Amino acid sequence: MSFDADMPATAAPDSLIELDHLPPGLLDCDAATLIRHLNGPTLIHLPGQREPALFLSVLMHGNETVGWEAVRRLLPDFDVGGGDRPLPRALTIFIGNVRAAAAGARHLPEQPDFNRVWPGSELPETPMHGLMRQVVERMATRGLFASIDLHNNTGTNPHYACVNVVDNRYLHLATLFSRTVVYFTRPPGVQSLAMARLCPAITVECGKVRDQRGVDHALELIDACLHLADIPETPVPAHDIDLFHTVAQMKVPADVDFAFPPAQAPLVLSPTLDHLNFRELPPGTAFASCQSEQPPLDVRDEWGRDVTRRYFVCEDGELRLRLPVMPSMLTCDVDVIRQDCVGYLLERYDQHLPPRR
Repeated sequence: MSFDADMPATAAPDSLIELDHLPPGLLDCDAATLIRHLNGPTLIHLPGQREPALFLSVLMHGNETVGWEAVRRLLPDFDVGGGDRPLPRALTIFIGNVRAAAAGARHLPEQPDFNRVWPGSELPETPMHGLMRQVVERMATRGLFASIDLHNNTGTNPHYACVNVVDNRYLHLATLFSRTVVYFTRPPGVQSLAMARLCPAITVECGKVRDQRGVDHALELIDACLHLADIPETPVPAHDIDLFHTVAQMKVPADVDFAFPPAQAPLVLSPTLDHLNFRELPPGTAFASCQSEQPPLDVRDEWGRDVTRRYFVCEDGELRLRLPVMPSMLTCDVDVIRQDCVGYLLERYDQHLPPRR
């Protein structure tokens, strides 16, 4: 598709834009102003000294800007971004929800969550499902070295990586970012699950938005991957990785009113809920106060089965854990809780590391 420096790259709102260069001025735009140049999801293919390409996806959620900020800092050093050095490896960047980014939102009310509509999604079909299938099909044709999906959190979490396949190459890629690695298979329809069928794929969680350490860390990972000749198939030493498995996702049912103190509601979540992330919690730990006899949450395991009462009980007006568990991505953001979930429950999974051959 041709590009005029004074006009945005345009397509129908649900059509994929595909470019073989960086449009002039694009790197000068922050996430909120990308809409001036791109009016929809965009694939940008950039040449490098090695093939196949490293694939990056940024702004799958419009208010999670770490990936785009890292790209803006990386590319000016290379010829594709105005510098004097060639990229050491070809790079394909998928820029996701620019319309939501302009509004500072995860996604707009009329949009699906862009990281729930990739192949394998269980959500009702939308035009965006077709667009994501098109991205996967295009990259399957071109070939891929590895895939990284870059995200921020809304709660207090360490930086960590996620994999959807317990395989040495995927784990090596993940530990380039962090020794803390989470294996998950739900929710379906996420980018990393789709791309894991094509190449080693990870999701990286880079802390809160506007935390410069997250951008620095994302930049270091991308630069390291661009300089890799290959990804080892040898086992990751057990002392270099803490592997966890996501065993359940926690949601507040749509018909349950919730709040944070000092507001009152049938479910009042702890105002420091996110400080429980990545802490191994004992039974009896309180997550909230509640007025019901049954836990007012919807907790589902990786097969979608209701496991609420396995993990939670209401006692003495508090929602408490029944089993020892480690939570992740607990958030105090009301919009994220309604649009997505309260957080996840993890278990240690180190015993499932691939053995030495």
